[in-house]
Amino acid sequence: MSNRLQSSIIINIPRTFTTVRKHKHSFAPTPRVWFNSLPIGMEGNDISISMVASEMVVGDRELLDKKIAAIRSTGHQKLQVIADFDRTLTRYSINGQHGSSSHGLLRQENPEFDAKRQQLYEYYHPLEFSPTIPIEEKTRLMEEWWGKTHALLIEGGLTYDAIKQSVANASIAFREGVAELFEFLEERDIPVLIFSAGLADIIEEVLRQKLHRSFKNVKIVSNRMVFDNDGRLVSFKGKTIHSLNKNEHALDMAAPLHDRLGDIDGSTDDNASVKRRTNVLLLGDHIGDLGMSDGLNYDTRISVGFLNDHIEKSLSSYSKAFDVVYLNDAPMWGVVKLVSQLCSAGVD
Repeated sequence: MSNRLQSSIIINIPRTFTTVRKHKHSFAPTPRVWFNSLPIGMEGNDISISMVASEMVVGDRELLDKKIAAIRSTGHQKLQVIADFDRTLTRYSINGQHGSSSHGLLRQENPEFDAKRQQLYEYYHPLEFSPTIPIEEKTRLMEEWWGKTHALLIEGGLTYDAIKQSVANASIAFREGVAELFEFLEERDIPVLIFSAGLADIIEEVLRQKLHRSFKNVKIVSNRMVFDNDGRLVSFKGKTIHSLNKNEHALDMAAPLHDRLGDIDGSTDDNASVKRRTNVLLLGDHIGDLGMSDGLNYDTRISVGFLNDHIEKSLSSYSKAFDVVYLNDAPMWGVVKLVSQLCSAGVD
């Protein structure tokens, strides 16, 4: 990110929030705020600014302000970002349709195995969200599901070419502002850990095709494939990461994004260094994503939730669980604004 673009983001985004009522729905008494976020484009020497309105909810403004002040007081050298991938970094809806997930977009050369994986999804997915199954049993079921799915990928002869084609054909896109967020953090050597119960190789390919570059500060904590010399999947590395264990206990699975994408100039924080960064900005779209920081002994954590649908039903629980909630498949510009606050010195 150029200094000029960076300055525009920091200066032009409003520094105050105005409380408004956008919808007629009667929600639980939760503070509701509207703020205008600014995606910024540059054409030649000109800066063009378009206003995109997003609704933001802060459950406890005083607590959030204290957390912001605490992180700023220790400097950005103590900060790291932990983010879910599907429907957090990526958009929930594209052209009125649900966007693909990094796991769901995959298509093998043999359609028979796609059908088998779909059957597993239809059986296990309801169990994942069942309120009556104990967590120990649910964890066993998730490990069973992921194990069977990975076995089908190997048995079906998945190739890396199929991954590239699947991503090219998929309806998947990043939220506006994600690339600028990553650039802002990269310039300050702030590590970003992307946690996903999906497949790291697919996530890397999505980043390659949609953002067209890598970031030396980004690591992916997800299931990673091993391919033979012909580009055919033969195994998976390490412990299986599923929807119930994707937290920093799985940090040993993390790998720098540039391992496959090139762009190897510069150093990256090793895992021990990441664990010494005791201030956390966490991004997720499910309350369960708050567990991504469970393996880290952090001092201050600011959690940002993206509530993409069923807003009236879920707003109360989200506003209690997350420090900040963005509604209606919001862009990432508000997080860019927040990060610029966390990385600035002094008091507003």
